[in-house]
Amino acid sequence: MQNPEGDGFQSNDEDSVERQDPDDALEALKEQLAAERAEQQDRVLRAQAEFQNFRRRAEKEKLEFLEYASSEAVLTLLPVLDDFERALQAETSGGEYAKGMQLIYQRFYDSLKKLGLEPIESVGKPFDPNIHHAVEKEETDQQPADTVLAEYQRAYNFKGRLLRAAMVKVAVEPSPSGASRAE
Repeated sequence: MQNPEGDGFQSNDEDSVERQDPDDALEALKEQLAAERAEQQDRVLRAQAEFQNFRRRAEKEKLEFLEYASSEAVLTLLPVLDDFERALQAETSGGEYAKGMQLIYQRFYDSLKKLGLEPIESVGKPFDPNIHHAVEKEETDQQPADTVLAEYQRAYNFKGRLLRAAMVKVAVEPSPSGASRAE
């Protein structure tokens, strides 16, 4: 195709852009800038949302850490509490000594409860592997099978979470006298 000036060259795209109406070129530029602006605004909004989510998540983790930070300290004190309970069960000749030990135990136990320690009762309850650790089984027909008969070490929750499982003796159905010898 020949150029209107008659020099024999074909027109290229740049020539056609230059010959466009200035209003059309301005309108196209406005649309392009508006699209770029919308894209940038979307990026900014997404970045702000990500930051807000990060801040909420960090705050939640911080609160959770602070709430459960003392659980390790309480866990290390549980053997002392167990020793107190065993000492109180032992018979002593001095009534004042036993009374003093009971007062110290109660004060210690109350302090741990204020921090969030909660005992879990096990004896007479159905065996739950999530909170009980069976260390002994006893054949009996006095209790239903899988019932906790005795507690060797108490289970505790700390602010609603299991801190330590209980060590327990569990009832099992008695085996027929001939069946266990035949095996």
